[in-house]
Amino acid sequence: MAKQEDVFKKVISHAKEYGFIFPSSEIYDGLSAVYDYGQNGAELKNNIKSYWWKAMTQLNENIVGIDSAILMHPTTWKASGHVDAFNDPLIDNKDSKKRFRADVLVEDYCAKIEEKAQKEIEKAAKRFGDAFDKAQFESTNPRVMEYREKQSIILNRLARSLENEDLADVKALIEELEIADPDTGSKNWTEVRQFNLMFGTKLGASADNAMDLYLRPETAQGIFVNFLNVQKTSRHKLPFGIAQIGKAFRNEIVARQFIFRMREFEQMEMQFFVAPGTELGFYEEWKQKRLNWHLALGLGADNYKFHDHEKLAHYANAAADIEFKFPFGFKELEGIHSRTDFDLTAHEKHSGRKLQYFDNERNENYVPYVVETSVGLDRLFLAIFSTALKDEVLEDGSERTVLSLPPALAPVKAAILPLMKKDGLGEYAEKIFNDLKYDFNLIYEEKDSIGKRYRRNDALGTPFCITVDHDSLTDHTVTLRDRDTMQQERVAVADLRSIIDEKTNMRTLLSKL
Repeated sequence: MAKQEDVFKKVISHAKEYGFIFPSSEIYDGLSAVYDYGQNGAELKNNIKSYWWKAMTQLNENIVGIDSAILMHPTTWKASGHVDAFNDPLIDNKDSKKRFRADVLVEDYCAKIEEKAQKEIEKAAKRFGDAFDKAQFESTNPRVMEYREKQSIILNRLARSLENEDLADVKALIEELEIADPDTGSKNWTEVRQFNLMFGTKLGASADNAMDLYLRPETAQGIFVNFLNVQKTSRHKLPFGIAQIGKAFRNEIVARQFIFRMREFEQMEMQFFVAPGTELGFYEEWKQKRLNWHLALGLGADNYKFHDHEKLAHYANAAADIEFKFPFGFKELEGIHSRTDFDLTAHEKHSGRKLQYFDNERNENYVPYVVETSVGLDRLFLAIFSTALKDEVLEDGSERTVLSLPPALAPVKAAILPLMKKDGLGEYAEKIFNDLKYDFNLIYEEKDSIGKRYRRNDALGTPFCITVDHDSLTDHTVTLRDRDTMQQERVAVADLRSIIDEKTNMRTLLSKL
């Protein structure tokens, strides 16, 4: 645990030191669970958005994108159920005065049980080597089966209690499992109670006639209320999807783990509209598509797993999370949900407008069913950043810190480094910079030794360093250094554009899908 905490602290420190993420309003001592993306963080974030957007809208002829407003008519949130049911079950520790989500305390307890099961599996894998059959071991080993059964019993009970709004039983479960405050070890808990997560605001010139509004807690409703507008103007037939990237706001009382859980965050969501009765097939299809999209990033297949929901939301008939192995364990990265026709039907009822589709093949009107994919952009940023950050011991015994980002996502594609500023090297390097800057995001650096500049760009995640030396002035070649292999080769200046493009263009990621 201590090692994981140290890794996570290094991630947070590195993110600030290299201009990726800063505490918001830091000069005023910051604002809890709110962060700003720095110059390099903004570039990385935009590249992640581009990868998602292109994969959704450019590679799928039947998916289009929109950008709906953050402020929406307040009845939107009544229809969606957020006014009445968008709550978290919270519990306070009387001794430490700290507040926790009750369901997360139980889920973290089960995660520790799963860690024990994984240790048994890892020990067996080492013992049996290549002959190890993981699936058979998991289904026959008594200890692993016992751990898994215990998890299932606990999570099923938690799901039933939350579904029935039996908060007393949630507290009873916490006490029976002897769950303690993770920081102090105290087991002195208050009752569990619900807390609505929406931020309220006002619309109007004066307080007397101002309308009560909410900052949207999710982006999906902006898609649902625009369903007919998009369908009619795009002339798409079912099945088709609407994608959106946008800010959402939740008054998280228990916000922690850096950018994993924030009060202001971004979502990348796609709602796929289908004919009733076909939704579960599309649900399974999108589960696999979304996992493949993540795997194309090359962060390691072992870092992902599906978690099927024990407790379904009131609007869903199937739901699963793609979980990722963050420095603090496996946590939700993306959700795939079969939302049935709940949202469109609810908006029909509250607005008095028909939100139906005429199906020529069926010769009937109906409210479409929806399959949703929803990934937190900030969580994805953290998954990519924390996995890419590595400390390496080199052959000569020296160490380096490298941010091995997927090249297509790297904030800076190449660093132009004159060996020295004098003797015309600076001018020649600037000429290369000015020629390539229309195609790539570059940096130009003259300060410090070439070795220090290499190390700085390794830590920044820059895929290529281009060194201009005296020979460059006569033979028009430069030294091209690869971030990951640290290999250096002499290449013609005229070939730089095609070499950098081949490795860093977004199509290198998209072509894997």
